[in-house]
Amino acid sequence: MNPAFSVIVLTTLIGVGQGLFLALFSSQAFTIVKVLPTQPNGYYALGGAIALCFLGGGLVASFFHLGHPERAWRAATRWRTSWLSREVIALPAVMGLVFLYAIVNGFGLEADLYGWNIPGQVALTVGTLGVAATLTLFLCTGMIYGAIKFLQEWATPLTVVNYFLLGSASGFTFAAAYASFMAPNVVKFYAGWAITLTILAFFTRAAALFRNARIKRVATVQTAIGVRHAKVQQRSMGFMGGSYNTREYFHGRTVLFLKSVKWIFLVLVFLVPVALLWTGLPEGRPALLVAAFLAQYVGLLFERWFFFAQASHPQNLYYQFVG
Repeated sequence: MNPAFSVIVLTTLIGVGQGLFLALFSSQAFTIVKVLPTQPNGYYALGGAIALCFLGGGLVASFFHLGHPERAWRAATRWRTSWLSREVIALPAVMGLVFLYAIVNGFGLEADLYGWNIPGQVALTVGTLGVAATLTLFLCTGMIYGAIKFLQEWATPLTVVNYFLLGSASGFTFAAAYASFMAPNVVKFYAGWAITLTILAFFTRAAALFRNARIKRVATVQTAIGVRHAKVQQRSMGFMGGSYNTREYFHGRTVLFLKSVKWIFLVLVFLVPVALLWTGLPEGRPALLVAAFLAQYVGLLFERWFFFAQASHPQNLYYQFVG
């Protein structure tokens, strides 16, 4: 496939926003049960606003790969059968709940909703709804690609798992950098989870790479043109110039280029952030933690490009030769 940069930005930005919200809410939930030190409400409010900015940036990016942005609302009408439609509904829902979460914390809204006689029940309720919506959004985004059975590189549960782990890892990494400025006493919590999630993501992403390198193709040149013969060689696709099919369904890069991108994202997404997080973990040094996030996010841009580009559309069997 030939990935649109807007889709790459969309999926990586909302992943950071979702992961950051999960990091903020998990730390706040632990403060309620006295596992982590309590932070000012403004800390969660500002963090929620930043997560909302990431989500909003992803939403804005999504409009750049629409032929008719004014008709974008129609994408939500097929929610019964389309994972894309479900994502279109889930993203604004997550944004709304993250916004409400920031407001609740920013204004210190409080009430004893359940008779528990503990603080933070309103934030806990809104945050729990936000977590449910966030996990739903991860599922919808991953299944947009995982549900396409004829793109064999995507048609695996690892697609959804990797979207969740990579997004969560980047969000927790950002949370560690954010906390190094605003709440140094919880940096170890975020950084520890960022390292754990990044390592888990490495194993699942490596499993996907291993699987995709050994895929047994269902479609062949014979099935592409409907000819059952042991020896079929295609020399032309029927016309001399390119077309929508040759531009949109194939990236046009060499095998060496693909291998280079793969090793770049493996280093930037996994090795460099873990090393920087581990180094900055004892003292919570902001420079190292910020560098860890920046390296990981740049690596995720490469990783997402590779994810899309690696998928081989069956139609390329027919359009592999211009003339």
